[in-house]
Amino acid sequence: MKRGGPLRALALALAVAAGAPAPARARDEAVLAPQLDVLVLPREVVAVDAEGGGQLAERLEIGERVLFARQRGRVGVVATDRRLLAVTTRSGSWQSERYRNGESPPLDAELGDRVALVVTAVRALGFDGKSGNLVEATIGPNETVLHTAVGQNVAVVVTDRRALGVAAATGGFFEAKLRVGERITTVSALSDTVTLHTSKRLLVFRGPTASWEERRLPIR
Repeated sequence: MKRGGPLRALALALAVAAGAPAPARARDEAVLAPQLDVLVLPREVVAVDAEGGGQLAERLEIGERVLFARQRGRVGVVATDRRLLAVTTRSGSWQSERYRNGESPPLDAELGDRVALVVTAVRALGFDGKSGNLVEATIGPNETVLHTAVGQNVAVVVTDRRALGVAAATGGFFEAKLRVGERITTVSALSDTVTLHTSKRLLVFRGPTASWEERRLPIR
């Protein structure tokens, strides 16, 4: 073997590693510049996709009125007086969910870079910015929403009975039940996790696995 062969091999390996692309998860943890612009026009709403290119339009119904439009990162949400519309980059169509009988439109929406959360008096609606699907969880007639928290890829709704988490990596709401007499102290969201500090436990919702972790607090 020639002198310096192992050193050249090591240098080549280091150069390849330095130039290798970052894992997908690392990219998902980064804060995104706006990739979507949602425009409200007289007869339609239009999403201008800076990531995938092109424009995606959704026709408004006769007499339908837009209440608000929000966009952040790769997701956009529009609430009208009849339905909720959601869209993500590289999507083939807007997603639409009509309000139930007697359900009032939401007052606002909370958005992360890849997830959105909308809460009405009767349900929570989550939007997964990766698959582009709207998901929902019913809020019971005697159930009260206490807190919401949204990170870049995760969102949580906390009621007096349970915590509901939704993530960009997985579809659906995932539930952690609260115990009788358990009080919420703080709720905080990071890129891929939401932490609930209660009077009895720490509950952590992890977006990549769509799972809740529990740590009991010591009794004083």
